[in-house]
Amino acid sequence: MNWLEVCIVTSTQGVDLLGEKLLELGVTGLVIEDAQDFQEFLSSSCYKWDYIDEELREHMTTCETTVKLYLPDNQQGKETMAAIDSLLEELKAGDQESTMGRLAMQFRPVRDEDWENNWKQYFKPFPVGEHLVIKPSWEEYDALDGRILLEIDPGSSFGTGQHHTTYLCLEELQHLVKGGEKVLDMGCGSGILSIAALLLGADHAVGVDIEESAAKTALENAEKNGISPDCYTTIWGNVLTDPQLRDQLGQGQYDLITANIVADVIIAMAPLFQQYLTQNGTLLVSGIIADRGQEVERALADSGFALVNRRERKDWLALTLKRAEEIHA
Repeated sequence: MNWLEVCIVTSTQGVDLLGEKLLELGVTGLVIEDAQDFQEFLSSSCYKWDYIDEELREHMTTCETTVKLYLPDNQQGKETMAAIDSLLEELKAGDQESTMGRLAMQFRPVRDEDWENNWKQYFKPFPVGEHLVIKPSWEEYDALDGRILLEIDPGSSFGTGQHHTTYLCLEELQHLVKGGEKVLDMGCGSGILSIAALLLGADHAVGVDIEESAAKTALENAEKNGISPDCYTTIWGNVLTDPQLRDQLGQGQYDLITANIVADVIIAMAPLFQQYLTQNGTLLVSGIIADRGQEVERALADSGFALVNRRERKDWLALTLKRAEEIHA
């Protein structure tokens, strides 16, 4: 399959809102080049370089902030690009103070092998919290620091751990997983959260995603990490519209539910979470831009949940909740 590389020019202030809106359109795997981050990197006294490639320095000095993504070069991709174009026009109309930059969109076709190489250059091993390190399958890592190594190849699915929402969930999982849990990962993407839970000591996990390719990728990533098929299952379909899928997940079976999706989908799913949790089970949700945090909390409170912990990173939130009656008992 060939791909369309789409590049949207925005601003440092506009990155989070644009990212949230793109996720709501089902666009994942975003690559962000933040001009402000580049300037801070070049001026930081923490980095002393004998040599920086002049072409790279020039790019880091002069570039605009951009959000880059890849769409399949087919009818579905073109429809998504049309939806993005409409989104940008809507954002421009509402940006009275011009805080979101030019919001200009450019695109070019790329071959499948070029697409793979283009995004891989941005994904290097990195630590998360006290216990995990995330490593792409094509990179080497000398695991002498005692961290748990999670190897991930997201393919075309969301979930490398680099996005703030995934990072927040991975941090929180290191506190939530005590050992022996059964986990339900709603919107599993690459499977990174459910696989992390298993590596941290959970006993079994089920990943659910609306995309069949994501369910397949998650299984492949579980195998890369030495997880037995007996411990990890994936299902694809829309839990909001498919009652058979909802029944397939079973009642009251999961000690921990993760849902790193977007605010609107979490709100829509809020009435479903209760039926899947065990007594004293825990719900971890993310994919929520800070401005919508209270809205999501209200929807979950209306469905019987109370907030236990709230993590924030770069204007994105992860919320940990339990049944309200269990907290107040």
